[in-house]
Amino acid sequence: MAIKTFNNIKLGAFVLTSLLILILLLYMIGRNRNLFGSNYTLKATFENIQGLKAGNNVRFAGIDVGTVKKIEIKNDTLVEITMIIDKKVKNIIRKNAIVSIGTDGLVGNKVVNIIAAKKIGELAKEGDFLPSKKPLDTDDMLKILQKTNADASVVAENLKYTTMHINQSNIIWSILNDTLLYKNLRNSIVNIHQITENANKTVSDIKSVVVNIKNGKGTLGAIITDTVISSNLNKAINKIYNVGKSTDTLVIKLNQITSKINYQINNGNNIIHSIFQDSIIPLRVNQSLENIENASNGLNQNMEALKHSFLFRHYFKKKEKKKLSRIENK
Repeated sequence: MAIKTFNNIKLGAFVLTSLLILILLLYMIGRNRNLFGSNYTLKATFENIQGLKAGNNVRFAGIDVGTVKKIEIKNDTLVEITMIIDKKVKNIIRKNAIVSIGTDGLVGNKVVNIIAAKKIGELAKEGDFLPSKKPLDTDDMLKILQKTNADASVVAENLKYTTMHINQSNIIWSILNDTLLYKNLRNSIVNIHQITENANKTVSDIKSVVVNIKNGKGTLGAIITDTVISSNLNKAINKIYNVGKSTDTLVIKLNQITSKINYQINNGNNIIHSIFQDSIIPLRVNQSLENIENASNGLNQNMEALKHSFLFRHYFKKKEKKKLSRIENK
């Protein structure tokens, strides 16, 4: 009887200890899942949650701050998740914080990441919806990686084909083994370097000339910067312009006079028209000139005869003596 009682006591103690351990485990699990702490709920919507499950962790700045409480399909393009968040971060998470779905490590469980926005917004309250970010689709990444691998295979095949042709080409190897080509190429590079230096020097000289002109140095700089020279130059240009206008006016007047003279020569009833158009007048003028010449010759002969006549011989001799005496006195 005493042994049976003792066994019952041991059994009772074992059961009680087991219950205490079970309660402790439940408490620890519940505490880890925010079941027994002070918390509040936030929500977010996604088109695809990428295998996220209820109970997965929620992290803010890499720190666990809650768990996923519920996942609900709203329609064919929208999934809503409800998160249980510890009230310790209630004064930190704001309404403009962005919710995204990530992975715990490379192949770990899915987690919900809450990323703080750069701009300060209102604090998130119970039941608020936070904006979400489209998660990276692993299938899409694998498809892109598969396509990239296929492209890399094609590139490698083409590279292999090109390498084989290069190895089989005597021209390329002859070019590579030609030492003269290397010297010529080196000389060309040296020449290009010298040309570049000369171009830089030329640009520097042009720059110095421009600076001197801006500073008023030299004739061109003085013309550009000196207001007096500029004013005189403008006056001279204006005078040249006025002279040109006067010349144009003179040319116009000369053209008018020439036109009038031409008209009078061709159409007028005047002496100019008669002189240039009548063929008889020139003959008459020539005849008159011949008559004048003959008359002049006759007059000279008459004067010579008068000199030798007895009436005027003494007068002319006396005049010649005076003329000779003047020459001797000089």
